[in-house]
Amino acid sequence: MTERAYVRAAALMNFGEVCRQFGLDPLRLVRQAGLDAGVLSDPDLRIPASRVAAALEGAAAGSGCLTIGLRMAESRRLSDFGAVSLLMRHQPTLRALLETTVQYRRLLNEALVLHIEDDDQLVILREELAIDGGGLLRQAHELAIGTLFRMFRMILGGAWSPIGVHFTHAAPPDLTVHRRLFGREVIFAGDFNGIVSAAADMDRPNPAADPELARYARQFVEILPKAAHRSTAQDVRSALYLLLPNGKASIVEVAAVLGLGPRKLQRRLDAEGIVYSILLAEVRRELAERYLGNTGYSLARIGEMLGYGQPSSFTRWFAGEFGMTPSRRRAQIEALTKLTR
Repeated sequence: MTERAYVRAAALMNFGEVCRQFGLDPLRLVRQAGLDAGVLSDPDLRIPASRVAAALEGAAAGSGCLTIGLRMAESRRLSDFGAVSLLMRHQPTLRALLETTVQYRRLLNEALVLHIEDDDQLVILREELAIDGGGLLRQAHELAIGTLFRMFRMILGGAWSPIGVHFTHAAPPDLTVHRRLFGREVIFAGDFNGIVSAAADMDRPNPAADPELARYARQFVEILPKAAHRSTAQDVRSALYLLLPNGKASIVEVAAVLGLGPRKLQRRLDAEGIVYSILLAEVRRELAERYLGNTGYSLARIGEMLGYGQPSSFTRWFAGEFGMTPSRRRAQIEALTKLTR
């Protein structure tokens, strides 16, 4: 198994406040998720992203509220991003801001996967979470996308609005919080998590940008621990989380996304003692568990998203990996979800 992804404890900023609104004990919830109580007071602690996701889902289950993550995102401030926030604030355009976020995401959240796609007059920001395990991630996705949305609004002002905000999970019974934060263009049960914006908005100038301050901030950020260090294995995993569901999982395609030639990518993986096929198998297993928890996906659709053209091929692979059929595993996940709700 490759190294797990970590995130700053700032990801749990306002967790206690939101929990107490619903009569929950935030200390008990973080401890149940395997975290120390200190994560609620020291934003710079590095903690496993999977445990943050577990704490969020625990709060959702305990409160019966499906918008815990989104409620936390509503009160996010740019300063919550730590040292990199100054660099973000002074980017000249939204596109530059996105590219900076992608470049320095390790300082924010190692599990966060972002990919920018230009599609005619639109720009699509796809978001994924490279978190191991089969736990629920609804709250983590909504916290991540809600926080990104807040960041864009804080820099570009209230005049900017997305064309659409997309989630792969189903809509909650009450859309009040989603519409309060995003407006009315929220799409659920879709093919991806992310934000769609008009291409023209991506290059609209940021009136608060100061090139000299941006240069100073970049110099400072570059000397921070992990700013320059990049694990090739984690980069490949991140690329696979985005590419595999679209049927693009070859090392040639992954190398292209990372801006490398396939031979150079292979050499870097060899230097880290990592086998590409093992990385691919890990991500495929993790996504299989995740997709089975989303009842909006049929088993045939899940097989396609994992690279299997025939349902029988998917079933054989799944049985070999998990010791049971996909339908049986889905039933187990549904039963477990009901127990924790």
